[in-house]
Amino acid sequence: MENSKDNICSGNCDTCGSDCSAPFQPGDATVTLTLDDDTEIECAILTIFPAADKHYIALLPLDENGQNSDGEVYLYRYEEGENGQPSLDNITDDDEYEAAADAFDELLDKAEYDEVVDGEDL
Repeated sequence: MENSKDNICSGNCDTCGSDCSAPFQPGDATVTLTLDDDTEIECAILTIFPAADKHYIALLPLDENGQNSDGEVYLYRYEEGENGQPSLDNITDDDEYEAAADAFDELLDKAEYDEVVDGEDL
């Protein structure tokens, strides 16, 4: 995974200097996925998050202009490889996917709540 500064993001915020607990802004860090049909898709990394004792990554697929028009998000299991490089795996178990999706939805809800609260005049 490369970000725009050519730093490697392994999900360890000390390594790449980003705040992995906060959603990435599209374009901050990207990863290129190669699908089963050898199609490559550039995706913005939204966040890396824990759920059910594992870590997951939320990716926003981007078009050739670096935009996402449909709001679709890809979820993958995220692990640090033996060589320190990140590894993404498909989530094939329905219960595991449900747990990851629920955790991601909670992150979105919290981010929306924080935005509303931060916007209020105290």
